[in-house]
Amino acid sequence: MNQFIRFAATASLAVMSVAFSMPAHAGEVLDRVLSSKTLTVATSVGWPPASFVDDKGELDGFDVDVAKAIAKNLGVEVKFVTPEWDIVTSGRWQGRWDLTMGQMNPTEARAKIFDFPGVYIYVNAVAVVHKDSKATKLSDLNGKKVGVSAGSSAESYLKHTLKIYGAPPVEYEFTPGEVRATSTASDDLRLGDGVRLDAWVTDEQALKNAVKTGYPVKMLGALFSSPAVVAILKGDKEFNDKIAAAVQSMRDDGTLSKLSIKWYGSDFTVGKL
Repeated sequence: MNQFIRFAATASLAVMSVAFSMPAHAGEVLDRVLSSKTLTVATSVGWPPASFVDDKGELDGFDVDVAKAIAKNLGVEVKFVTPEWDIVTSGRWQGRWDLTMGQMNPTEARAKIFDFPGVYIYVNAVAVVHKDSKATKLSDLNGKKVGVSAGSSAESYLKHTLKIYGAPPVEYEFTPGEVRATSTASDDLRLGDGVRLDAWVTDEQALKNAVKTGYPVKMLGALFSSPAVVAILKGDKEFNDKIAAAVQSMRDDGTLSKLSIKWYGSDFTVGKL
């Protein structure tokens, strides 16, 4: 049996503001956002229903709607950019965007780079195998080739370095023989059991999307559950506080819950016991 990390619902995981490289002046990012009247948000594409390009060629999804609501709360317009996730998590933003909406898990390593103004959804990570796989339990993946998105918490899990910020230690269910960080893990796995990969570690929603699309895969087991946060670079307490207040307002008035139900069919904005 897998043991999930349990979390009580909370509005934010704000941490001390310490600069990543050079200290930002207090209010620098917030001043830029308010003066330009634009909040630039880094998100993903091809990750429905969180964020994806719709039939009109526009970004849509849960994360996109949450970002729009945050911008509305600040009284500014929203602009989206779609960098690779490993660039986002590196912290090398160089002023190209102001915050990220990518359902980031707040790990201890990331807390050295980012502030986490608000939890807005909870995410479950799962191990996936080809439908023809003979694996029946997670320990069957010991020594196997496992694919995962580069820079993700799932990659840290596979490397046994995952430490969720403010949470109990993670329990590792297996030790891969090889971790392949790639953006094509799902496609590699569907080629056949062991052809390129023996398993794929991803979030539960990505698995559902793959199955819905017709990929011959199945869930082997659940690995860990984590809050997902809005993330900003450390160093601007005023900006952090504004974003935290916006997320709290959305939680209080039911906006977060309504958006989760709209896109996921269930309310995943509170911790599941």
